[in-house]
Amino acid sequence: MPALNKNNSAVKRIMQEARELANDPCTDYHAVPLEDDIFEWHCTLRGPAGTEFEGGLYHFRIVLPAEYPFRPPSLMMLTPNGRFDLNTKICISFTNYHEEEWQPAWGVRTAIIGLQGFFPLKGQAATGVGSVEYPLSERKRLAQLSREWVCPQCNQCNLEHLPDPKEGPSKNANVLSPPSGLPADTADVEVVQDSSTATVVRQSDRIEEERQVHMHGTAELVHRSSHRPPLILDTAICVLLVLVLALLCRRVL
Repeated sequence: MPALNKNNSAVKRIMQEARELANDPCTDYHAVPLEDDIFEWHCTLRGPAGTEFEGGLYHFRIVLPAEYPFRPPSLMMLTPNGRFDLNTKICISFTNYHEEEWQPAWGVRTAIIGLQGFFPLKGQAATGVGSVEYPLSERKRLAQLSREWVCPQCNQCNLEHLPDPKEGPSKNANVLSPPSGLPADTADVEVVQDSSTATVVRQSDRIEEERQVHMHGTAELVHRSSHRPPLILDTAICVLLVLVLALLCRRVL
């Protein structure tokens, strides 16, 4: 790779985005800059679920201008797909065809996700430079073939770039089921997971603590009330005093 001017704003931005994508991979796409030119990226994108492109893997080029990120990238599809023409700059809202709509805060990830959203469009919304309209059956056939398609520059098939995700709980899941094989008294374990750590809270322990606090408070209340005379005794004393006063009054009168 030729020496890069790391003080160049475009170079710094591209290297930053490359690190972010490498540190935060996604099962829907895989994108890296070329070793000999960081202004050109190759990306493999998963076809949108629930469409004729589902199951397909599509390889395309992202070419960044020298003024990036102040000017938008160009996108060119490489894998036969039936939606976009090959080796032709695609005309969609966040590419070089619409520089007036581009925002410097957007990046490579924005372009990738945006392109995936344009795959299922139909009719007038799907027209433009670089767009083609193949029958659904042909698009499905190409989707199956796309998995083994090999990029002549990367020398790898799409499935090697972007393997199918393994089945299992999502890495972003907030609540997980209790692990199997736990003793019966821990069946009510609640597992809460955030982006950095998992905190296990035993609900039974929490309930037991609340019960102990309640019992302690009740015991104190009973202890305090045990020092007071019973209510019946208070009433009896009052009645006796009234009778004594009545007798004294009769004698005096």
